[in-house]
Amino acid sequence: MSRTVKAMLVGLILFPFAFLLMLSVGRQWPYPALFPQQWSLANWAMVWGGSEGLSNSVAISVLLSTSVAALSTGTSFWVSRHIAYHPKREAWLSMAYLPYVFAPVILAACLQFFFILAGLYGTFGGVLVAQLFITFPYGVIFFSSFWNERLRNMEQLVKTLGGNSRQAYAKVLIPVARGALATCFFQLFLISWFEYGLTNLIGVGKVPTLTIRVFQYVNEANLFLAALASCLLVFPPLLLLWVNRRVVFKG
Repeated sequence: MSRTVKAMLVGLILFPFAFLLMLSVGRQWPYPALFPQQWSLANWAMVWGGSEGLSNSVAISVLLSTSVAALSTGTSFWVSRHIAYHPKREAWLSMAYLPYVFAPVILAACLQFFFILAGLYGTFGGVLVAQLFITFPYGVIFFSSFWNERLRNMEQLVKTLGGNSRQAYAKVLIPVARGALATCFFQLFLISWFEYGLTNLIGVGKVPTLTIRVFQYVNEANLFLAALASCLLVFPPLLLLWVNRRVVFKG
């Protein structure tokens, strides 16, 4: 592959990020100007202050996605083990696909009444629980191919040597599954981070994640703040991807 082609590919990949960054520091962009007429960091100042409260949205998004990913990864890892060794494995595994029959908005509409009764409607906890409906089954499906006879024999060997189930997880299963756990956590973090339908309907605007903010600014035709929120939206996944590739798998 020639250097010109490589440069073009790199340019195509980086163009959306550069374009968003350019818009985030723009102030006026009248038609038919090719670039914004004013450049300023005033938009970025709103991240830490101002009426937009974007720093609050960043904190909410990070806490929500990290909590959802951690809970779903841990529980799905444990549950998938029991499903993998169950006589009716295929039937139980098929049930994990059921939440994906509906779009997230339709699923949220089906759950809405029950969340109102439980007092979770419009709360951070409610959005967290709602997202578990789509992240936990994904984790179960993800780990379904991880379990095999070799791991089962290793578990039995630990018990033969006097260990218990907790020691089998701590000394054997979790170390062996380190890469799979990290990959699952990363993917579930992204699902939660970019999720809109469930968050918008169950949160009813009271849980303003960055994804909600982006759509809010787009609907308001506020191009520059939408670009700013989008920059904040893509940065943590890129950072997590770097950590996932450089630290987890090479550590």
